[in-house]
Amino acid sequence: MDDRKFRTAMGKFATGVTVIATEVEGDVHGMTANAFMSVSLDPKLVVVSIGEKAKILNKIKESKIFTVNILAADQQELSMIFAGQLKEHKEVTFDRLDGKPVLAGAVAQIACEVSAEHVEGDHTLFIGKVTDIHLEDAEPLVFYSGKYRSLTEEKAVTV
Repeated sequence: MDDRKFRTAMGKFATGVTVIATEVEGDVHGMTANAFMSVSLDPKLVVVSIGEKAKILNKIKESKIFTVNILAADQQELSMIFAGQLKEHKEVTFDRLDGKPVLAGAVAQIACEVSAEHVEGDHTLFIGKVTDIHLEDAEPLVFYSGKYRSLTEEKAVTV
């Protein structure tokens, strides 16, 4: 199958939108990603998948830390900034969680220390040991089929 068909199929899986952040020598680096999931409850582990061409890849390898910021519905602009989709440069300020950079207003901020990394295909999977979490009561930003979406409440259907 061709790459476009594969990407289209993967885009059919509705996901939240995250910004992965790390810090090296006082400089914060971030990128938008939807390749994130929980791995284990005991110990508390998550995984992020970073492409070999991503600038943040070597930053995470060097720092051995990262945060996952699950964006709120009103944070689409942040997603676009960290995805390189906005031409104009915008200054983004970061808060701190367990000493690691996080985005204020995110539905969830998850601070992690890298516990393992695995190269698979053209990506590196970073397993992160969760060191702290901060939660907000807000609607998440959703991405489906190449477009940003929002959740709408539907009536429950019994199956």
